[in-house]
Order: sequence, then structure tokens, then C-alpha cells
Amino acid sequence: MTTTPTAVANVGADLLADAVADQATPVTRVDWRPPMTGTEADLATVAADPLRRTANERALAAMLGVTATLVDVAPASELLGLEAGQFLHAGPPITWDRMSGPLKGALMGGAALEGLVADPEDAVAIFESGANVSFEPCHHRSAVGPMAGVVTPSMWMFVLEDATTGRRTYCSLNEGLGKVLRYGAYSSEVLTRLRWMRDVLGPLLQKAVRGSEPVDVTGILTQMLQMGDEAHNRNRAGTLMLLRDLSPAMVTSGMDSADVAETLRFIGGNDHFFLNLAMPACKLALDAARGIEGSTMVVAMARNGTDFGIQVAGTGDEWFTGPAQLADGLFLGNYGPDDANPDIGDSAITESAGIGGFAMATAPAIVRLVGGSVPDALATTRRMHEITLGENPRWSVPVLEFQGTPTGIDVSMVCRTGILPQINTGMAGRVAGVGQVGAGLVTPPAEIFPKALARLAELTRARA
Repeated sequence: MTTTPTAVANVGADLLADAVADQATPVTRVDWRPPMTGTEADLATVAADPLRRTANERALAAMLGVTATLVDVAPASELLGLEAGQFLHAGPPITWDRMSGPLKGALMGGAALEGLVADPEDAVAIFESGANVSFEPCHHRSAVGPMAGVVTPSMWMFVLEDATTGRRTYCSLNEGLGKVLRYGAYSSEVLTRLRWMRDVLGPLLQKAVRGSEPVDVTGILTQMLQMGDEAHNRNRAGTLMLLRDLSPAMVTSGMDSADVAETLRFIGGNDHFFLNLAMPACKLALDAARGIEGSTMVVAMARNGTDFGIQVAGTGDEWFTGPAQLADGLFLGNYGPDDANPDIGDSAITESAGIGGFAMATAPAIVRLVGGSVPDALATTRRMHEITLGENPRWSVPVLEFQGTPTGIDVSMVCRTGILPQINTGMAGRVAGVGQVGAGLVTPPAEIFPKALARLAELTRARA
């Protein structure tokens, strides 16, 4: 006696599933992949760690419990203790000889801004000698920086605070798009804008922030995700809500009316202005999960244009690095792939927190900037749920029945599924001084997750 199955589940290759479907039998296709090569033993060790489940629950809860408010704006010298010759940059640690073109270009412009040289080109000799200069990741000083992420002592910084703990994070002010310092440009036009930001924009924002109620950045992020932003490469609604909150205090600040008008025009015409608040808000939340023993949750993804690095809650401040990848996307003007530098910037902190590329379903219009299609954007958000520990109920996706964004990247899930975090990003020109050449989609180098997993397994075995 033979029986015909009423339904079949197929795991792996579709060949068998196609044959069954051709016989009019329903087939459930399971998208399964083997673990990343060489991770099997470490996955078993980490899975058996008695701390892991509770540690990850604690890490996710700590992150979701943070509320970021904008409480001040002040120079980096005052906030971070930066002195002449000290520079912060995006991504993991790196030396001058290994730096990419856009990072070198941003440092050259930063040196001219600080008066260390008259001509940015003259800064090369100083940096090559290493005399009286130092380079340090923004992350090492509770800060984040978009693209090259260069911060110098005279640059003004946003200050975000968690009201419950008093912890703070910092980020520079956003210059706009195109030929700007963070993309490695250092022309006289770039330096003129930076001096205006130092002399006018920063002081005016300080008066406005200090003269207003603290701005609920986490709340704005919640609203903007309902309004078509994803808070990495689309920040239009967030920027306008920030302008709404601060403009009355700007107008009544007592500063020159022409300066106020120019500031309002600058912020209103710079759709990316809010990005530099979204980033430190995400870092503030993720930093709450740092140092939780046994947790496999990623607390930072960052790139310096040469290396892509991640940090994990259960491994302290250790970086796990691999080569930064070239983004796949759309280019400006006559630029093409040969003009682009590998991925750069601390802005992947947004994806680390569950927005940006993880929330592309909230901002289908983003595909017109970074490439792909609307179905791709929806599929990306769904796919990221497979490598995360939970959802963020504050940040929901209307088109997915208000499901929370996928939150808390799990190193072990990435290694087990082979699915890499999706990041949408700008592209800097590979040659110093060029500026932005496009925008696109990118993933981390696959090898950094097995490296992090191996360290977690080592720590697990040490505790046993």
C-alpha cells in the first residue's frame, strides 16, 4: 500500500521541491544554509554556554531601555579633551601608512582647519613623520563620526545623554553632501564651510539647545520611521522635526539675524543633518550592553576605509576586523566603481541598533539613492530578523503591520545562517580630495564574525 503525502517540506536545494511541486503536491521551501566554514565547534561551545541566553536578554533589554536626549552642543576640545595635533577618525584603529584616500584627505583638511598647516597638502609630511600628532577611533572616546569621521579640537559636537544613567555620547555636526570633509574633500570651499560651522553654527546651536527643553532624539527616531526615513541615508523627516524643535530658540537667541537665517537655510537644505544625532543615539543605546559576560550581541560596526571592525558585548573593547568592502550601488555624474573607496564610517552604528539598512522597509524611496527595488527593501528587513535577538517596539515598520525593527545582531546567528548584516551607505572617492561619488549597499567581510565567535568560545571554555 502506498500513500501520497499531503505536504512536503524541502530543506536546501530546490531540485527535489520542484519535482514534488510538478506532481501537484504542496511544498514548503526552507531557506537553509550550512554554518560558515570552520565555525561548527565554536557554535556548539557558545550554544552550550549557560550564560548566553540570560546575557543576551540582558544586553537587548539594556539597549532598548535607553532614551537619548540632545542636551548640549560644544567644542570637542571641551567635551573630549582633544588637544592640538590629536585627531579622531571613524572605524577601528589604523596608522597613517594604511589609511585610505578619503581618511587621509579628511585629516589633511582637519590639520588646515586647526592651523597646523596653511595648505592641506603640507599636512602629509607631518602625518608621515608622526611628530606631535595622534590618531584615535571616535568609538574610543564615546563618539561616532560619519564617513571619515575626522574630529579636531575646534569642531563642535552634539551631546546626547541617557537621563536614567547620565551616560553621554558625541558626534560632530553634519556638513551636507558632495565635496565635504567627511568624504575626504579639503578644498577652500570645504574649509570655509567648516570655519562657518565653527564660528556661527556651533555657537548658535549651543544657545538654542541650552535655551530649549532637551530634544527627545529617540522619540524623533520613532516618528521619522513612520514618515519614510530609515535614519541612515534618509533623514529628511528627522531633520525637519529637529528644526521645528530648535528654531524658536534660535530666533530668540539674540544672535545676529542674518546668522540665524543662514543657519535655518543650511539645516533646512541639508536632509542629512539629523544623521549626526541618530548615530550617537544608537551608540548610546548599544553602549549600555557593553561588557555583559556571555553575550553574543554586536555593539558596534565601524569602518575606516581600509578595515571593517565589529565589537561584541561579551568581548569588551576588542575589535574583530577584516577588509572593508566596496559598496554596490548608484554613482554620481561620471563616477563609477573604479572611483570608489571601500566602505568607510561609523554610521553603521545605525544598522547595529536595528535601523538604517535593517529598516529599509520603512523607507522604500531609499532605493532611488542606494539601488535595488522596493521588494528588495522589504525582503532585507525581513531577512535581518534571522540574525537578530529581538525587535524594537519603539521603532516599527508600518508596511509590515508595525512589526518592530530587527534588533541586536547575534554573532552566532550570523555564523549559523551565513546571512550578513545589510548596510546602506554613501561612497567616498578613493583619491583624497574628491568627495562623494555615490551611494549603495554593502555587507561586512564574512570572516570577522567567525573571529568574534572564536573569541566568545574561548571565553566560554575558560569559564567552564
